[in-house]
Amino acid sequence: MNILAWIVLGLIAGAIAKAIYPGHQGGSILGTLILGVIGAFVGGTLYNLLTTGTLALGAAGLSIGGIVVAVLGAIVALFIYYAATRRSAL
Repeated sequence: MNILAWIVLGLIAGAIAKAIYPGHQGGSILGTLILGVIGAFVGGTLYNLLTTGTLALGAAGLSIGGIVVAVLGAIVALFIYYAATRRSAL
């Protein structure tokens, strides 16, 4: 997939994931793009794991199904990020 398709997929998936995930997610357009690209890798890898049963690094393509997988992967990435950076209240 060429760089323009990665940018479009990243922006779409990152923006939808930020809109769906509860709470306020700060960040710029670049942060949304990076979130979407990470989501494409996370979602593509999870999709490969669920469909083939093997853990293989993959990425979602620029299609309706690819955007859905990338959005789900971006939501998982947001969840992991906020779970790892959350501080306990003392």
